[in-house]
Order: sequence, then C-alpha cells, then structure tokens
Amino acid sequence: MAEIVFSNVSKQYGRSPRVIHDLELKIGHGEFVVLVGPSGCGKSTTLRMLAGLETITEGEILIDGRRVNELHPRDRDIAMVFQNYALYPHMTVYQNMALSLKVRGIPKGEITRRVKYAADVLGIQELLDRRPAELSGGQKQRVAVGRAIVREPKVFLFDEPLSNLDTQLRVQMRAEIGALHKRLNATMVYVTHDQVEAMTLGSRVVVMRDGFVQQVAPPMELFNEPANMFVAGFIGSPPMNFVTGTLRRHPSSSFVNRDGSLVCNVAGIPSGREGDIVLGIRPEHLRLSERGEGSFMAVPSRIEPLGSELLLYLDVGPDRLVGRVPADAPIGDGPLRLTCPIEHLRFFDPQTERRLSSGQH
Repeated sequence: MAEIVFSNVSKQYGRSPRVIHDLELKIGHGEFVVLVGPSGCGKSTTLRMLAGLETITEGEILIDGRRVNELHPRDRDIAMVFQNYALYPHMTVYQNMALSLKVRGIPKGEITRRVKYAADVLGIQELLDRRPAELSGGQKQRVAVGRAIVREPKVFLFDEPLSNLDTQLRVQMRAEIGALHKRLNATMVYVTHDQVEAMTLGSRVVVMRDGFVQQVAPPMELFNEPANMFVAGFIGSPPMNFVTGTLRRHPSSSFVNRDGSLVCNVAGIPSGREGDIVLGIRPEHLRLSERGEGSFMAVPSRIEPLGSELLLYLDVGPDRLVGRVPADAPIGDGPLRLTCPIEHLRFFDPQTERRLSSGQH
C-alpha cells in the first residue's frame, strides 16, 4: 500500500494550452480511486504522469512521501494494466507473468511462488502453459492483471482495462477487480470513461473535465450532491434533467419554468434567492401522480421498455424531460401527471453552473 499526493501538478505540451491544470489530489493507503470523464479530459494523462510515462510541467507527485517526478517508471514501485493486454505471443502465460521478475533477478523459487499465487487469486491456474492465441479476451485480461500482481507493487494503475471486452465480460471482470482490491488491500488508481465502472469500483471518484477536477467524492455523494451541472449531467444514466426557470417566494415558494407549464412547490427549502435558476431532476425521481397539488402535466413523445422499467421521453412546454418508472406503471395514451419529491430537487446557478446549497435557494 502507498499514499499518493498530486501537488499543484500541471501538464503542457510545448506551447499548446495546458491539458492538466493545478491538480491537487491525495489518495490514501489502500484506497481505490477512479478517474472518470469524457475523452480528452486529462484522466489518462494524469495516470501516465503518475506512472512516469509522461513528464510533469509543474508541481510534484509523491508516492509514500517520496518525490517521484524524476524517477524512471521501474523505480516508482508501481504496476500498470493497459487497455491492450501487451502479452508476448511466443511466451506461455507463466512466462508472460514471470518475465518482469526474471529481468529483475528474482530467484526462480520466488518467481514460481508469486506466479502461482497470482494465478490462484485470478483463477487461471489451468492456463499457465497456454499461449495468448489460445486465450479469450477475458482470460488475456486476467493474465495482464496477474502480471501486475506478481510484482507486488505499492500502487496498481489501470488504464481503461475493460474497454476491449464485451458487455458480459466487462461486468464479470469489474466484479473480479473489485474483489481483487479487497483481497490485496492495495492502493489502486483506475481510469475509465464508463461511469458504471466508476460508480461500482471506486471508494472515491474523481470527475474531470478539460484538465480540471470538477469533484472528488464517494460515488453516491456524486450522484446525490453533484458540485455542478457537469457532474450532475455526467453521473447517472440517463443523466439529470435540467430545466431553466424562475424561483419565486410569493405567494408561496415555487419554481416555474419558462412558460409556466412546470411548477414545483419548493416550500420548506430555505429561500434566500429569487430569479433565474436551473432546476435539476433525476429521471428516477420523477413520479406519476394522481393529485393536482405540486404536480405538472407532461406529454410522452416516446416510451422505451427496459425490462423492469420504462424510459419516458416527456414534453413539458418548451422543456424535454426523461423519466424512469416501473414497467407496470399505469401509462395511458394521453398526458401524464408527474411530481418530484422536494428532497430530490437540486438547483444550480445558471451563470456559474454550480449547485446551490439549500441555504442559497
């Protein structure tokens, strides 16, 4: 295990704009931290700087209190699992896993012990004599992970390791990587663009955009208390609905969209602000309602069955919303009456896009 600290780290290629801006991040001993964001947000560059595969323009990176800026990757006591498996086709699984130990001069008996331990952890004992061409994609990924385990590093780094696998294998390998972290109790840093991987694997998740960290928090905090509209829209599937409107305090506290077709009662939420505001509602928090008070009408433009749920595409005046309801919900042919519990409403500043705390509403 190891503690990792990024202190005021920036990255710039030549005279181009910075791709990483003043990164401040501390990863604790044994933590599983996931870096997530859209393509080009800087997450892989951050991982590569930690690995020593990219130089740092400004700032410093510490691993267990030791500055590693100038250290070669092999001297940082890290192991990295890449998107492509990078297995030597002419070697057996055993030889692929043992190679880095052999190069470092580890005694043969110790190499055998480490390889067999990793094979046991990953359930690939019967594959040790096979070559990569004889393996499935999932088996190759296990071998790549096993090659990292045998090094017994302080830090494991994963760069989108599951992106080449089909959906079923991704789910299986995701569970196995999570179990591996618990078993090894190792510090792991994982990069992905897949929010499902981020939410299910990370003890904390770092959301990045254009080289800036948007929020660092446990998965459910990101979902329930997003720092801004980008995080709210990136985390969640389908993403949060956003409606531009006005917050009124009289005659009662309420939110009204642009044409008055959506009115939400926000009584009970401290209201220290009036005027333009953005309302956020997650699809799963929209509820069918039989009562008129605190509800609004929506016209379904499309309905998609998702097994146990229905995905509703809804027109509410000038706004388009998405809702998720149980598959047996009473959906007729006409407009639907909907409501959203007050505790699930989120509000954002339309200029800064930052979420407003309840005391700022």
